[in-house]
Amino acid sequence: MQSAAPRLLSAFEALIGVELPVRVRCWDGSEAGPPDAAARVVLHRRRALRRMLWAPDELGLTRAYISGDLDVDDLFALLGIPEVMARIGDHRLAGVRPRTLARAATAIVRLGAVGPPPRPPAVEIRRRRGILHSRSRDSVSVSHHYDVGNDFYRLLLGPTMVYSCGYWTDEDSCLGAAQDAKCDLVCRKLGLEPGMRLLDIGCGWGSLALHAARDYGVDVVGVTISREQRDLATKRVAEAGLSDRIEIRLQDYRDIDDGPFDAVASVGMAEHVGLVNLPRYAAGVHALLRPGGRLLNHAIARVRSLPDTPGRAPSFIDRYIFPDGEVLPLSKTIDAFERAGLEVRDDESLREHYALTLRAWVSNLLGSWDDAVRTVGEERARTWLLYLTASALGFEAPNRLTIHQVLAVRPHADGRSGLPRTRNRWLGSTRAAT
Repeated sequence: MQSAAPRLLSAFEALIGVELPVRVRCWDGSEAGPPDAAARVVLHRRRALRRMLWAPDELGLTRAYISGDLDVDDLFALLGIPEVMARIGDHRLAGVRPRTLARAATAIVRLGAVGPPPRPPAVEIRRRRGILHSRSRDSVSVSHHYDVGNDFYRLLLGPTMVYSCGYWTDEDSCLGAAQDAKCDLVCRKLGLEPGMRLLDIGCGWGSLALHAARDYGVDVVGVTISREQRDLATKRVAEAGLSDRIEIRLQDYRDIDDGPFDAVASVGMAEHVGLVNLPRYAAGVHALLRPGGRLLNHAIARVRSLPDTPGRAPSFIDRYIFPDGEVLPLSKTIDAFERAGLEVRDDESLREHYALTLRAWVSNLLGSWDDAVRTVGEERARTWLLYLTASALGFEAPNRLTIHQVLAVRPHADGRSGLPRTRNRWLGSTRAAT
């Protein structure tokens, strides 16, 4: 009988439609593929095949990897193969001839992938209660992602504790400098001045709030629905001696009712709002801003045209990373803002900046791998490594994922925006003395 590795590689190449520059090693010790392949895949157990047979898309492959049934020596190399990325992202294996799919499935079954579907890794979230994007359901979804332990996020993000795209003014600069530059860019776009009142929706661990209060002299209300974020952000504010200037709340954005604010920052939060709630989100921000007040909305956007209805098919991101998260086209966000009465004045794409940021996070995670495994367990550490690697490649490729900073203003009743006429004037370049 032929060894497992050649038969398995042949089946996958039939599905992909090209020869793969991958070296495969199976549980029986057999190997196949180019000896000098950029990526090496090891299947430790036949159970990896059962996972892929029962979920013949990205979910089956990721379950095999996260559970440890399958290992990859270089995720960047494997996921960087265009045909692999394209096929993994094709949840329904569209374009594969039924006969080809049947032959591949038969080959996998003959290799011993027989039996019921294996139990998914414990870190996978499957059953969710409540109405999509209700307060209770959003709270559970956000907790799944953010309440995994502040110690883990310290390993991943570094001292800045900023979990959003950095602003790399110099590609040779460090992650901390890029995150500091991003916080400053947000503050400058918002036109912050001493005495102003800033609302930070989705404040995370308080880094932007600290930057704005310390360097721009503003009073800040930061809201989050993650208890662990709230607790650490409150502690950081107290340690900085800024408790009289910054208030951190455990509060849903839909419950904020103490406007007006001179400025609103929403950084990495709008992805949790959802298409159905986008008009309400935009109207809420409009109501919370004083006339002439500015909004800076920093959010990931998708480029490919896909159906707007969530839950098209089970995916790695939805089951493991951002349950109920929705990455919408930029046009949907701008349309909602304009319908709510906000005037969009500027947009900046930071796609390449996020790719650099994600690679820096991957480097941090790999550099502290043993600590990460001790902190959150191997399955969750593998989940994050896969997520960050695939995301970096997604932002490096054109026409897949991007991220935008949209600057909008609530106009005065007489139509004035309150913004200087030229960009270089409203952007500014210096921090206020405090």
